[in-house]
This record gives sequence, structure tokens and C-alpha cells, in this order.
Amino acid sequence: MRLLALLALTVLVLAGCSRPAPAGYQGYLEGEFVYVGSPLAGRLESLAVQKGARVTAGTPLFTLERNAELAAQRQAADQLRAAQARLEDLKKGSRPSELANLVARRDQARAAAELSRLDLARQENLFATKVVAVSDLDRARLTHEQNLHAVDQLTAQLETATLGARTDAIAAAEADVSAAAAAKEHADWSVEQKSQAAPKAGLVFDTLYREGEFVAAGLPVVSLLPPSNLKVRFFVPEGQFAALRAGAAIRVAINGHPAPLAAHISYLSPQPEFTPPVLYNRENRAKLMFMVEAVFDDDPSDLHPGQPVDVTLAN
Repeated sequence: MRLLALLALTVLVLAGCSRPAPAGYQGYLEGEFVYVGSPLAGRLESLAVQKGARVTAGTPLFTLERNAELAAQRQAADQLRAAQARLEDLKKGSRPSELANLVARRDQARAAAELSRLDLARQENLFATKVVAVSDLDRARLTHEQNLHAVDQLTAQLETATLGARTDAIAAAEADVSAAAAAKEHADWSVEQKSQAAPKAGLVFDTLYREGEFVAAGLPVVSLLPPSNLKVRFFVPEGQFAALRAGAAIRVAINGHPAPLAAHISYLSPQPEFTPPVLYNRENRAKLMFMVEAVFDDDPSDLHPGQPVDVTLAN
């Protein structure tokens, strides 16, 4: 009897020392921040937001000094207008006064050709009656032909003057316009990059520079935390990890929050973690943990990274 009582007492003690199966998993909130910076360097001229403020998409965040970029923009605009003017000038051909001069010379040549035609007809009649010599007839014929050639020459010059420059010259001018337009586009882009706005709505988690400080190219000035970038990170023992699947629904309980929030598993880590470092043996496998991440079904705008959470699987 005494032995049986001792065995029963031992069983009760062991049962009391045994750890009950956990009802959930512990974790915390993790944020994936959006770091907003400029690809160009410059002194921070103005910071339009404060840490902790909530902004909507398109809200101005900061502006860097851009005097040099504005000057380059004006220069590119002037060069583009000059290239366009040269192209239009080449397409127009000669000026109206020059065209009028060619028209007057052509009309004068036509009048001279008509006069020489009449003189040639008279010389032919006189030659037929043996009044003039053959040399006079030849002189009249050659003068008329010369006047006709002058008319053809001036007509061709007038047509050329109305055509404008040659096609190769126009093509070169068009290439100059295209290059100037590209330079203007790059200058506009440089000016735009000196002022940055919020790409998404969210919380201004931190401001990394103060007005007047120099910001190197590519370094962030403001870090944003969109509500959709807030996720749950919790840890699952090795024995229960195999039962989890991506997309599985979970409930996230947060201290101070009236009710658990709905979420679903988005990532299961393929690498285990130890608490603390142990050997792979049957007795210590309970300390082998796997990290699991989940995202909320609705945007949690009132939560913050670092808050501890308790996670349970949804039924």
C-alpha cells in the first residue's frame, strides 16, 4: 500500500510539472518601410512633414535645393526653341522678298524672250525677201534662244527657292530638335526629382534629415509605413510547423485592442531557429522553432511595429 501511494504521488507530481499544449503562438508586429529619397544630391531645403503624421498618396514630403537644375532646365528650353526655329527656317525656303525678286527677274526674262521672238520673226521675213544677211538672222535666232534659256533658269531658281533646304539638311535639323527635346526632358526630370511626394498613404515613421543638411544621392529622407506593409511575425515549434499552410486564416490578439484581428499566413520560413542553441536530439527538438509571417485582411491603421501579439489558428 505504501508503495502504491508513493507511485501515485510521483505520477501526480510529474503530471503537475508537465507543460500543457500551447493555445497559441507568441510574436510581434513587423513593418516593411518605404524609404523615400531623391536620386540627386542636394541640401534639404524644406521638410513638409513631421514624424508621426499620417499622409495620403501624393502628399509633398520634402524638397532639395534645385537652383542648378532650374538653370539647366531654362538652358535646355532655350536650346530646344532655337533648334525648332532653325528647322522651321530650313523648311520655309527663301524669304518673301527674295522670292519676289526671283519672280520679277523671271517676268523680265519672259518679256525679253517675247521681244526676241518678235524680232526673230521680222528677221525671217526680211531674210526671205533678201533684205538682211544670214548673219542678222542667226544673231536674232541665238538671242531668242538665249532669252528662253534665261526664262528656264529663273523658273528653276524660283522653284528651288520655294522648296526650302535640301532633305539632308532638314534631316540634320530634325535630329538637332530631337536631341534638344531629350535634353529638355532630362532637365525637367532633374527638377522633378528634387521634390518628392508620398508614393502611398501611410504613417511618417521617421524623418532622417533636418532642413539645411546635405543629402547624398539616393539616401532616404523620409521613411513611410503604409498600413498594408504591417505584418505579423510569430514563431511555431517544430512539431506544429508541418500543419501550417500559406493562406491559412489566423486570429491576432493585441493588448489594448478590443477584439482579435483577422489575418492569413503569407510566408513560412524554411530555416529553423533555436531558443537557445541546442543539439539535434529527441529531447531538445521542442526548442526548434520556425518563423511564420502573416498579413492582415484589413488595413490596420492604428497598429505599430514592435507590438507583441498572440496568434491562434482560426477554426
